[in-house]
Amino acid sequence: MGVFGRLGKVISSYLNNFENDTSSRLKTSSYTNRDPDLDTAYEELDDYLNRRESRQPRQDFEFERRNAQTTAGNMPPEELRADFELLGVPFGADDETCKTAYKKLLKIHHPDRHTGHEGNYKKATEKSAKINAAFDRIENWRKTHGG
Repeated sequence: MGVFGRLGKVISSYLNNFENDTSSRLKTSSYTNRDPDLDTAYEELDDYLNRRESRQPRQDFEFERRNAQTTAGNMPPEELRADFELLGVPFGADDETCKTAYKKLLKIHHPDRHTGHEGNYKKATEKSAKINAAFDRIENWRKTHGG
């Protein structure tokens, strides 16, 4: 039997044995002796789901609160969002990503590349000044806040 035949049997078996009760779990009894790895996987999944359901909500709340505090402490202020957008990187991107984008943009918009045309030279000078200023603001924030 080919790969697709076996895949078809697995999908068919999965669909034929699906329970429509509130737990929406597969009947493990119908899988016995068909595929021991699959039986083991379903048992592990059931154990995990049962443990997760028995968790107390207070523990989840405490974890989320601590996680939110640590994540929020590393995020730059909203005033820098436009600077990240100007560099073309996601808000709060790491230092290496910002440097790479900064260098790439300067290669494109550096005034020395546009010396032959006065209008383009002026636009490139303005654009490179904006890029430099945005990168400097991000770098200064990282230096002062350890971000």
